[in-house]
Amino acid sequence: MAAPPPPGCNVELAARVLTAFLRQETAKFGIERAVLGLSGGVDSALVLELAVRALGPEKVLAVAMPYRSSSPLSLELAQASAEHAGVRLEVVEVTAMADAFIAAAPGLAGDDSAAGRLRKGNLMARCRMIVLYDRSAAEGGLVFGTSNKTELLLGYGTIHGDMASAINPIGDLYKSQVVALSRHLGVPQAIIDRPPSADLWEGQTDEQELGFSYDEVDALLHLQVDRRYPREALLEAGFPAAFVDRVARMVRASQYKRRPPVIAKLANRTVNLDYRYARDWGV
Repeated sequence: MAAPPPPGCNVELAARVLTAFLRQETAKFGIERAVLGLSGGVDSALVLELAVRALGPEKVLAVAMPYRSSSPLSLELAQASAEHAGVRLEVVEVTAMADAFIAAAPGLAGDDSAAGRLRKGNLMARCRMIVLYDRSAAEGGLVFGTSNKTELLLGYGTIHGDMASAINPIGDLYKSQVVALSRHLGVPQAIIDRPPSADLWEGQTDEQELGFSYDEVDALLHLQVDRRYPREALLEAGFPAAFVDRVARMVRASQYKRRPPVIAKLANRTVNLDYRYARDWGV
């Protein structure tokens, strides 16, 4: 029995809603500009297209932040994305700042194990976010996030790294929906066709590292999260038990990445527990 296909996307409606979302959320604080990291992948290319439609190309700064081991193709596709959207592209190498930390961390420089690669990848992601928030302060703009719903649910991202942002327009779009909306908005085909990759080391791809395709996991997550199918219903729908259980574990284990820090309750009203307001409360 074949598993269901990934969720569809009403691309015209999504484009209108997300463009309005970016325009309104940015303006609530009297801010008119945006800064975002451009990786050469489809997620950041889509956010760039949405940002330009919301604010205008002159008010959006895209920043490419290669490391010395990054694929040259990443920068080439980032440049293609910026040219297509008509925005400024600033290239900031993160090699020096990342290598300085790697050299200072005991045993990390020569560690080529999976754990060592993970530490270095997290470090690069956080170096890039330092750059983006610095440019945010210099430009007077908000950092737009580029993490999609699949990545957020699986915890496939770096907390305080690529998962950080002021506002995120694609966090409720699964990867397959990101691709559909990107086609609709005219993201360059070479970016859409490129296998998704965090570009953490040579030859790395997301699907190879995860062990399943985005279409497969999007189909499962859509039913598991959005439709609230219990485990038995997911098995009846055609998903292998091992796959269902592994994805469920990944979602549960990464919950801490999706929540603010846990605060020990001592007083009558505790931030994020009893004292909870919308981010624009009082504005």
